[in-house]
Amino acid sequence: MKTYILRSVSLLALSLMLLAAPAASRAQISISIHIGPPALPVYVQPPLPAPGYIWTPGYWAWSPAFNDYYWVPGTWILPPRVGFLWTPGYWGWRNGLYVWNGGYWGAHIGFYGGVNYGFGYVGVGFAGGEWRGGAFFYNSAVVNVGGVHVTNVYNRTVINNTTINRVSYNGGPAGVKAEPTREEEAAAREEHVQPTHEQTQHEHMASTNPAQRFSANHGRPAVAASPKAGVFSGKGVVTGGGRNAQAPHIARPAPNPPERERQAKPEGQAKPQGQAKPEGQAKPQGQTKPKGQPKPANKPKQSTRPKEKEPQ
Repeated sequence: MKTYILRSVSLLALSLMLLAAPAASRAQISISIHIGPPALPVYVQPPLPAPGYIWTPGYWAWSPAFNDYYWVPGTWILPPRVGFLWTPGYWGWRNGLYVWNGGYWGAHIGFYGGVNYGFGYVGVGFAGGEWRGGAFFYNSAVVNVGGVHVTNVYNRTVINNTTINRVSYNGGPAGVKAEPTREEEAAAREEHVQPTHEQTQHEHMASTNPAQRFSANHGRPAVAASPKAGVFSGKGVVTGGGRNAQAPHIARPAPNPPERERQAKPEGQAKPQGQAKPEGQAKPQGQTKPKGQPKPANKPKQSTRPKEKEPQ
């Protein structure tokens, strides 16, 4: 297992990096390393636990204590205020380092690196639901409403124009190529609320669970998603990379037909027209053909006269 080594950053370099960052994101920068985060794991979304909850996608966090990434499960969270939405955090490439930009609550969705976290977070904005007055309405075409009795539901197909992949960071050699839109830049200047106590506790619990570390799960975390913050076992907990899992950035495609159906033999193994199967083994050339054998279609009549021998 490749050991991840935390790269020290001088105070001067860190100060310059902070000055170069947008004002709205300076307080969000928490750590910088030189090893890029792993790909997003594959998992399904637990059903909505109760009306009012909003989905917050999972992400890879870094722990200097054990020099490794660990997966913070996606989970349902109650927003701190009516009308607020969650802008996920993201890893971004800056000055040769991978920098974490923390998520926040606000009236509008800000920039989250163009990372396709799935379940409504397709890289830009949020398509999993919306506020209408003082109530949150869920888009059942995107999120798993489950068996909860929710009256505030609509169904709107989401057209995903982003590249289908599981890249978990913006910029760098192979990261997502995305820049903030005007709307996202405007959202960055609005009032923000930091993650709730439940969210910070949720992340802390993930950091103390060795099974969540990349060195242990190799991209298939023991808990990829949970029904509520802080729930890491029991009903509703989803394992990463399970048989029924789906990529978090796309809807599950229709299954392909089995190989034997796509390459099935024609019924009866019919031969090309005019080439009926002869009865028994064919006799040497020059002998009379067996009775009842049809002549090949669209071919000139052949003489039964033996061929003359060519001169020696």
